[in-house]
Amino acid sequence: MPVFYDTHAHLDYDDYQSDFADVLARARAAGITKIISIATDLDSSRRALALAEQHEMIYAAVGWHPSNAHEAPPDIRPALRELVRHPKAVAIGECGLDYYRLPGAQGGSPEDDAHYKQKQAEIFEQQLEIASETDLNCIIHQRSSFDDLFAQIQPFAARTRGVFHCFGESVERLQKILGLGWLVSYTGIVTFKNGQNIRDAVGATPMGRFMLETDCPYLAPVPYRGKRCEPAYVKEISESVAQTKLCSLAELSAATCRTAHEFFPKLK
Repeated sequence: MPVFYDTHAHLDYDDYQSDFADVLARARAAGITKIISIATDLDSSRRALALAEQHEMIYAAVGWHPSNAHEAPPDIRPALRELVRHPKAVAIGECGLDYYRLPGAQGGSPEDDAHYKQKQAEIFEQQLEIASETDLNCIIHQRSSFDDLFAQIQPFAARTRGVFHCFGESVERLQKILGLGWLVSYTGIVTFKNGQNIRDAVGATPMGRFMLETDCPYLAPVPYRGKRCEPAYVKEISESVAQTKLCSLAELSAATCRTAHEFFPKLK
C-alpha cells in the first residue's frame, strides 16, 4: 500500500474527542503514516503539541489563525518562541489573511474592516518573523486576500518558505507562488464535481511542488462529502490527484512524502 501524509489536520478539535483512537487506526489502515495537527491559537498550539507527544505519527504546527486575530494579544512572538522549541513543532501556522467575513458584511463600518485587516496583518507579520528566526516554514491560510497577502510575504520570501494550504486559486496565482520557491497543498476539493479549477491547478503544479492534506474536519472528499473529514481520506485525495497527474500512486507517494520532509525539517 502506498504511504501518504496528512500535512494539515485539526486533530485538537472537539470533533474527534469521542473516537480519536479509531480515527488514528483508520488512518493507519489507509496508509497514512504521518499527520501534522495545525494550530489556530496558542491554546490550540499546546493541544497539538500534547497530541504529538502522545502519538508517534502526529506532529504539530504552532501559530495563530487570521480569523482569530481579534482575540490575539498584542505580541504572540514570546509564546511562539517557546513553543517552537518542542522537537515535534515542525512549522508555524496556520497563519495569513482572511477577508471572507469582514465586520462590514455583518453591520460593521469601513473603520471596523480596516482595524480587522490591520490586526490580521500584525499577527501574520509576527509569525513570519518567528519563522525567519527559527528556520521553520509557514502554513499559509489565504482567503479573499491574495494580493495583500502576497505583498506582505515579499520581504520574507528569501528567509523562509510557505505552503499555501487548501489551494483553490487560479493557475496564474499558482505560478506566482511557485515563482517564490513556495509550495501549495491540495485537499478533498480536488474530488468535487465542481472542483475542475482545482484539478487544473493540480495539473499545472510540478511534482515536488505540492503536498496533500485533508484540512479535517472540513472538506471531506467524495464519497464522504458533507460528512466529518478525517486523515484516512488522504487515500481518496491521492487517488484523484494521481489520476489528474497521470502518475501512479507509488510515484505520487514518493514525491509528496519527499516534499513534506524537505519542507518540514523536523519531520522524522
